[in-house]
Amino acid sequence: MLLPAKAEVARHLRRHRVWERAMLASPDDRRVRATFEDSGYTLCVLMGKRCAREAADAAERYLRTNPGTYLREQGAARPHVGALARRGRGAAPDRGPAEERWSAAERRAPQEPRPAADRRSRAEA
Repeated sequence: MLLPAKAEVARHLRRHRVWERAMLASPDDRRVRATFEDSGYTLCVLMGKRCAREAADAAERYLRTNPGTYLREQGAARPHVGALARRGRGAAPDRGPAEERWSAAERRAPQEPRPAADRRSRAEA
């Protein structure tokens, strides 16, 4: 997973906090609200979150920790070597639900049906 530069995250988090205070000070100003929402959206994109509040929290956590710790907290850490070794050498690779559902014959392209006349001539032969 690619992570943004900490300087960029810090800059956008500061910007978001400034616009948050401005919006709370004048909630009727549409320009301030729009800019606040834009800053929240930017944080969402940077941090990979769906909600500005989650993105701001994630940005604060990211700035407090090192990248490896942050990735482990987010659940995106690489699997442990021991977990891979337990599978063994001959273990089949993981298959997704769609691959489990269809056999090799079912995954092949469907064949066109032969004309009825062709089937009769082969039956007579």
